[in-house]
Amino acid sequence: MTPKQEQEPAEEEPREVSPGIVRLQLPVDMPGLGHVNAYAIGDGRGVTLVDPGVPGDRSWKALLARLADAGLSPADVHTILITHSHPDHFGGAHRLAEEVGAAIVTHGAWRTRLWPGDGRAAPCHHLAELPDIDPADVAPSNPWEDPLPWGGESMASGWRRRLAEAGPADRPQDWVPPEPDRGVADGDSLLLADREWICLYTPGHTLDHLCLYDPETGTLLSGDHVLPTITPHIAGIGSGRDPLSSYVASLDRVAGVGPVRVVLPAHGQPFADLAGRVAAIKRHHEERLDRVVRILEGLNRATVAELSHHLFRPDLWGPMAESEAYAHLEHLRLAGGVERRRRDDGLLEYSLATAERT
Repeated sequence: MTPKQEQEPAEEEPREVSPGIVRLQLPVDMPGLGHVNAYAIGDGRGVTLVDPGVPGDRSWKALLARLADAGLSPADVHTILITHSHPDHFGGAHRLAEEVGAAIVTHGAWRTRLWPGDGRAAPCHHLAELPDIDPADVAPSNPWEDPLPWGGESMASGWRRRLAEAGPADRPQDWVPPEPDRGVADGDSLLLADREWICLYTPGHTLDHLCLYDPETGTLLSGDHVLPTITPHIAGIGSGRDPLSSYVASLDRVAGVGPVRVVLPAHGQPFADLAGRVAAIKRHHEERLDRVVRILEGLNRATVAELSHHLFRPDLWGPMAESEAYAHLEHLRLAGGVERRRRDDGLLEYSLATAERT
């Protein structure tokens, strides 16, 4: 089977992908991914580095080599822009901030705690300050914390194991989201490559996801919000009451932001047809919603984990698959097509609404 673009191994050669923007592909050893695209955006002071890779010595050495091949050094990095709080995007930020004093910029909804009691701060902006999110629709915990609303092992448990397994060279602390120096809001402007870029708040994949658009060159930095050949994960927790609706609305937002000449994703190759890709992703989720309904018709009742086992291959089972299944189930429930109940063992169980079965 031909791998998806996002699964291909990292290219070693830096590549200019838009005026003033050089792509530095860094290796990633995560399910379904072979690399992450870091982008060095130049200006008179040096560069802003977007999404500096996954934590670990391998990625750090690759980043140093890619910078050198592009005629740059870590000292040239004055700002780190992180599109969202997943470790394959923020991993190198700790070292850059420590070694060269680079400032970290994120969206204002950025979450800095990995689990309860880890000593990290709350979000750098209170959720009440975010016009796009109703705080009542967001659980007070962050996306990694116990307990999961549907029951079962949390994502935090998996990260605890990963941290316990990390060797000294991999700096386990780099797996904890860093403290940002600035949190931007939707519609803010950022000066990158001596051009004014528009900040676009795009929740769905995470609560804090940020895209940036340069109207002068028609360039969109899409992070994980729009990818060229795979559909981004929808976070069923920590992203609002109906993250699928938030995600679709965000897709429509970026598709209508203005003329886009090139999309620079966090994984995969640059592409031009933003509207076509957005339409394809939306069709995928419509088909997945239909599939969830068909699965419930056959099972009568199902927990989130049970339903996720029908939606995904066995090698993908676990908290991420369950989170996406939960997002689709809750979307259907809020639309009135699905009912849920809490079982005695604490697990949520879903079935088609009575009207849907008659």
